[in-house]
Amino acid sequence: MSKDGSRWTSPSLLLGLASLVLHGLANGRYGIFRDELYFIVCGGRPDWGYVDQPAIVPLLASWSHAVFGDFVWSFRLLPALVMTMTVALTCEFTRVVGGGRFAQWLAGLCILLGPIFLFQGVVFSTDLFQPLTWLGLGWVLVRLEQTGDERWWLAFGAIAGFSLNTKYLIVFYLMALAVGLLATPQRKSLMRPWVYLGALLAGTLVAPNFWWQQAHGWPFIELGKAASGGKNIEMLLPAFLFQQVVITGPLATIVWLCGIWGGAARPKLSVSRAFAIAWLILLVVFDASHGKAYYPSAIYPTLLAFGAVWIEEWVGNAFARGAALAGVAVLGLAAAPFTLPILPIDAFIRYQTATGFSPSAGEHQTQGILPQYYADMFGWREMAERIAAVYGALPPQDRAHAVFFGSNYGEAAAIDVFGGRLGMPPAISGHNSYYLWGPRDCDLSVVIIIGGSEKHYAGLFRSFEIAGRITTPYAMPYETDQPIYVLRGLKAPLKSFWPTVKNYN
Repeated sequence: MSKDGSRWTSPSLLLGLASLVLHGLANGRYGIFRDELYFIVCGGRPDWGYVDQPAIVPLLASWSHAVFGDFVWSFRLLPALVMTMTVALTCEFTRVVGGGRFAQWLAGLCILLGPIFLFQGVVFSTDLFQPLTWLGLGWVLVRLEQTGDERWWLAFGAIAGFSLNTKYLIVFYLMALAVGLLATPQRKSLMRPWVYLGALLAGTLVAPNFWWQQAHGWPFIELGKAASGGKNIEMLLPAFLFQQVVITGPLATIVWLCGIWGGAARPKLSVSRAFAIAWLILLVVFDASHGKAYYPSAIYPTLLAFGAVWIEEWVGNAFARGAALAGVAVLGLAAAPFTLPILPIDAFIRYQTATGFSPSAGEHQTQGILPQYYADMFGWREMAERIAAVYGALPPQDRAHAVFFGSNYGEAAAIDVFGGRLGMPPAISGHNSYYLWGPRDCDLSVVIIIGGSEKHYAGLFRSFEIAGRITTPYAMPYETDQPIYVLRGLKAPLKSFWPTVKNYN
């Protein structure tokens, strides 16, 4: 029994239920996201790794699509459930570090209505498990200090190993935490075997993916260099810090800043200092490497829990506590349509226009009428139908050799997911894992492609013609109002041509 009357207190249950309801109302409103299409295709080709991510999330996305098909609400049930667990366990973690009901409500509301967490509960992404696993690491370290049982390092290694198989980003957190732990009494674990056994367990779990990356020339490192070398928007540290306010919410920012201050200056648990140090390291490293602003976001459930406990001690007035919870709820709900697709699309556009706020994708690319993460949920099925119409109109002798070449994995995956039912053969592309899969059995004598330069095509093929046009108003600008070309007669030998299409980005 906790001081609140039960182990699973009402904030855990009620806020977890609220998270499930919110995502249940939103998850089926728009279409399948670009990356989700790609994950479905990757998971349909099981491997120990892929150019741009480990194996677990694509496998889960592929399984979900195999069970639920294009019924988006059911397809996205797993992300909603994982975020529901994150909300509930944040409340429980707050209780474990000394928080009462108010602290649990405060930390849980900040996660429930935090912009970044709302979106992560919508789509299959490589961030699917990150907030939950980073919180799990925090839980383990707290229990390690509270119990003194070094065997907790085995749980730490198991969580880290699983998380590494969903996204590599946790490597930075593990290194930052290691530095932070040196500033706490927990450094004594270095003199005992359990921490090394935990590291061995994590290494064993991630070893197959490590070997896959090594066997394929470390493509993820090449991809990371491309992102930091010009793809992502470069920000000065104050701008990067301001983006943390945007992705977590202004009132939630006060809470996690209190968690950092309390951990650094007045730690109730010595291990809380490690999280404050880790946050600062992550902020500096991700900004210096031109990482995206959301990269440190998975640390915030832990910091919010510590911050909520401090605020609970400082704010004893019932009216002030109620106002704080109401403020988080009101501001969170007002911002929710920007990261939770809860409004009909035309209503969202009016809402975005009325507020004058247009979220950034964190990359150098032209935005359309919708934010990138919404725009990439539109137009894929329509694109596949238009490509299939062009393919079907080809003469039989051309159709026998024709293939769709996707300029990016979104286009190629849309054909692979939707086009097969329309009579299309599998697509090819030079983008990320599609490049490793190669041209399959195609000789590229007849190629269907969207957009591009006619001058470029004239140098590569003997002839080309415009056979149609893509027009999907809500899609990203580079995916709409584009001609569909049919290219014939590749001039170069396929063996020498294929390496030139490689695009790890």
